[in-house]
Amino acid sequence: MRIASIYINGTRRFGRVEGATFTPIVHGQDPLDLLTAGAAGALEWGEPVPFDPNGVLEPPLPVTTIRDFITFEQHTAGSLRAVTGSTEVPEAWFEAPTFYFTNPHAAVGSGQEVIVPPGCEVYDFELEVAAVIGADGFNLTVEEAWDHIAGFTILNDWSARDLQQREMRVGLGPVKGKDTATTLGPTVVTTEELAGHFSDGHYDLQMQVFVNGQLIGGDSLANVAWTFAELVAYASRGTWVRRGDVLGSGTSGGGCLAEFWGWNGAHDPAPIAAGDTVTMTVQGLGTISNRIVAGPPLQHVPRARHVEWTRPLRE
Repeated sequence: MRIASIYINGTRRFGRVEGATFTPIVHGQDPLDLLTAGAAGALEWGEPVPFDPNGVLEPPLPVTTIRDFITFEQHTAGSLRAVTGSTEVPEAWFEAPTFYFTNPHAAVGSGQEVIVPPGCEVYDFELEVAAVIGADGFNLTVEEAWDHIAGFTILNDWSARDLQQREMRVGLGPVKGKDTATTLGPTVVTTEELAGHFSDGHYDLQMQVFVNGQLIGGDSLANVAWTFAELVAYASRGTWVRRGDVLGSGTSGGGCLAEFWGWNGAHDPAPIAAGDTVTMTVQGLGTISNRIVAGPPLQHVPRARHVEWTRPLRE
């Protein structure tokens, strides 16, 4: 099944896509029930309407949380070179799959405009695939984790690189550098539809990203350093993953401008800007596309107020 969300007569609806037709579920039902295996027969369905995959879409489902990993070694090496000048991937990267939480309220769909974050002059995209959790799980094993993945979607982790670089010097990770938009879509494709691309724990799906129609780069999803089950198991360690949670693969090799900046030693290609259109295609999952527009003005926040302090002493 392919799960999508569009507006019909001014109301956001959730449902399934079959060819060029969208069939919504009847109001009053939980859209996340679409992620439950065998749910199609238990749900009540409304009247079908035309579906345009190139139109303005919403994120396919309500978003609970978004975890974003970093699992492509090529991307890691190139991005580190852009920041530190070294391509040596730290040993800690290999020890466990690192992720951060991003803003679920900033999720947008394909066809929607994406603003340049206030104060950003070095804007970037990130080509990813995300797993969507279909059943709650706590402290899962890798073997158990497979049964908690309902499907996959394309994820674009928009990144204000100049803001991100300054923020991460504090040591907490990206803040406003990753806070303005995350594109999800065009649909959530359930796992049974991708079975033909699955081998040895990995999905061999070709990934490409274009700016204004020009191919920038791409990779295969098979090149992730961990399987999605391993990512889900790690995310659930000592806590819960819940139905509707989104877990991004992290950026593919050649899937963002920062990686090229690292290898080239300059902003070549140029950062994206208002008027540009970024399009991402993943085999079996479809295509997402967003046009960049100017953002709102930067609202001033003053520097920290310095106060006198002393080291705490034990009596």
